[in-house]
Amino acid sequence: MKHSIGIFLLLGACALSAHAQERVEATTIKGEKVFLFPNGRWEFADQPKAQIQREERRVEDERERTSQGGFLGIGRRIYEGDKDYNRGSLNPNRR
Repeated sequence: MKHSIGIFLLLGACALSAHAQERVEATTIKGEKVFLFPNGRWEFADQPKAQIQREERRVEDERERTSQGGFLGIGRRIYEGDKDYNRGSLNPNRR
């Protein structure tokens, strides 16, 4: 992700948020307010920054959905634009 922020100082808050059903408000090393969610995800509290972050996450989720390969999280994932994406069979008799 573009924003390399030290969230690790709030490791204790993350552990507590796993038991909570709601988000936890925290502060990064740089002093920015963020929300920590029970699933391990975090988000900026500042709405313009949060909106940009949500859009980036939506694009990445779409990229993951359209990728090929990988079985149950094992193996290489091939993304659109890769030379191996949707190449078909390597057997010349089946092309």
